[in-house]
Order: sequence, then structure tokens, then C-alpha cells
Amino acid sequence: MHASRHVRSLWSADAVHDDALGTIRRLTADEFPLLERLSIKRMQLAPGSIREPHWHANANELGYVLAGSVLVTIVDNADAISSIRVDAGEMFHIGSGALHAIENIGEEEAELVIVFSHERPQDFSLHAAFGAMSDAVLGNTYDADAQVFSRVPRNTGSPYLVKRRGPAVIPDGAERAEPHRFSIEAQSPPVDFAYGQARVSRTQFWPALRNLSMYSLRIADDGMREPHWHPETAGLGYVHRGQARMSILDPDGSVDTYLLQPGDVYFIPRAYPHQIEVLGDDVHFLVFFDQPTPGDVGYRLAATAFAPGVLAATFGVDSADLPAFPKTVHDPLIVARRNPLDPVNA
Repeated sequence: MHASRHVRSLWSADAVHDDALGTIRRLTADEFPLLERLSIKRMQLAPGSIREPHWHANANELGYVLAGSVLVTIVDNADAISSIRVDAGEMFHIGSGALHAIENIGEEEAELVIVFSHERPQDFSLHAAFGAMSDAVLGNTYDADAQVFSRVPRNTGSPYLVKRRGPAVIPDGAERAEPHRFSIEAQSPPVDFAYGQARVSRTQFWPALRNLSMYSLRIADDGMREPHWHPETAGLGYVHRGQARMSILDPDGSVDTYLLQPGDVYFIPRAYPHQIEVLGDDVHFLVFFDQPTPGDVGYRLAATAFAPGVLAATFGVDSADLPAFPKTVHDPLIVARRNPLDPVNA
């Protein structure tokens, strides 16, 4: 298969931080020029490591914990403070401008995939914010003498990851129901077939979402994500497990077909038709969208929306030569694969 402009590997992307505390790799429009309104980051945190307190000036944030347990502390608008424990298979949402930190509170490495609602998210750290102010200004702010801040080294840089000093402090109530957290993998899947399931985080189930949503998509080897497109919704997919083949139609009439493997990220612009086939046993994709409730138009429903005469004229055949399209009222999203796979070209 040729290299595709629609795909990049997140696992081999340049690291913005890489040391004993953890590794963070990202794909923004600088590394993946096709991106619009979405970008992605993979964060691996060693035990006791903290993604320092920070905020994003131009993007909401949607995170999925792949492994481990983290404590997410959020200072939202006005006096709203939340501390939530987020375990593997759970998600968190943070609004643009909200101060937050992500701390590994487990004994093993924590792994997260985080998506932002901007192709080039802008960060501010609390470290830099303190470094921008004088001792006197900080003293006035905290009703203290200026000299107490002279003992605290400050600059406007950012260490990105820092090491916790002492044991983790997990506040009471960190595991209670909270608007910032969503247990997607505990959800009864709205799309559920023997050959595939889709669990969804969208405003219907998670009202706190803004500008972002995500589908946890599992497809077995006897299933297929039918050809479809998302009106007014771009998609950014992360391959967690398995191998797949994907085809996308560009407006110039060219068809881009490419193979996907774990760690790959693909981007589908708004309303571009595409589909997913499983190569091997099964796949697990995290598919992020730039809308809180993504739209979807599937081929199966589309073919039954028009009279046979319209379809015959469209395809240039007699009505008698049309396939017997099954009447579809609700699009299935995932369909059974009853035919052999087309040959896979290396």
C-alpha cells in the first residue's frame, strides 16, 4: 500500500516529552497537515508522574484511559473544583481554559489518548503563569510578603511532566458520579451485533461534552463498518488493537485505500465517504468527532431512500438489473461480512 495523506502513526510521532517520568507524543496540523478542528496526543505516565497543572487557550479536551488509573483535578469556571479518579475504559472531558492536572495514582504505567477540538491547541502552564508575575504581585495576591516568593524558582517555561513528592492524595468522593467523567466501556452498547459493537460518548449520554465526542468501536472478523459519511462532522480515529483496511473517496474522484495497524491515526474530513474492513481477528478503534453529537449517513439507508427508477438512472442500468436493496429504516452502522475479503495489496 502507498503512504496515505490520511494516516499517521502516533506511536512513532516526535515526542514532546520523553524521560523517566513518561512519554508524550502528539499529532497536530504541523505534523499531520490534513487535520482540522482536531488533534491527538498519546500520554504514558510513570507511577507518581504528573502532567503539570495547565490549560488550553483554544481547545476542549477529551481523554480516554487505555491503561492504569489517573486522578484528574480540574479548576473550572468561578469556584468549581473537581477531583476525579479515571480508570482504564473511562473518559474525561475538560473545557477550554479550565486549569487541570493529570496524575498517575497507580503502581503501573498509565496510558491515555487525548484529543483536542483544535488542530493546533495552545497551552499555558501554572508554572509559567506564576513565572510571569513579580514577587510583589504574587505577595499581594496571597496576602503575603513579597520575599516569600523569592525562594521559589520561577520562569515562563514548562517542565510538562513533574514527579509527585510523597504519596498520592485522593480526595473523598473522587469516584462518585461526576459530569467530567464518563464510563464508556461500562455502557450497554447502543449498536450491538454478534459481529461488532459501538459504545458512544455523545451528548445524548454525556451532556457535559462540548465540540467533541467519541465512539468505542469493536468489529470482529465477520463484521464491517459499512461505507458512510458524517455530514458536518470530521472524524479522527485511533487504532488501539488489530489491523484493518480503509478506503476513502476524495472530491477529485480519487480513492485512497490504506492499511491500519495499532498506533495509527487516520483523519476523515467532513462528509468524505469511507469504510473500514477487519484484517485478522478483530479491531478496536477510538473514533473522535468534532461535534458533540456526530451525524452519520450510511450507504445501506441511502440506497433505499430513492425510488428504483431514480437508482436505475443513477447507475445507468434497467430497474430489473438493480440489486434487491433491503428496506432499511434505521441504518445499522456495522454490517455482517458475508463475502470474502478483496485481495490485500502490500
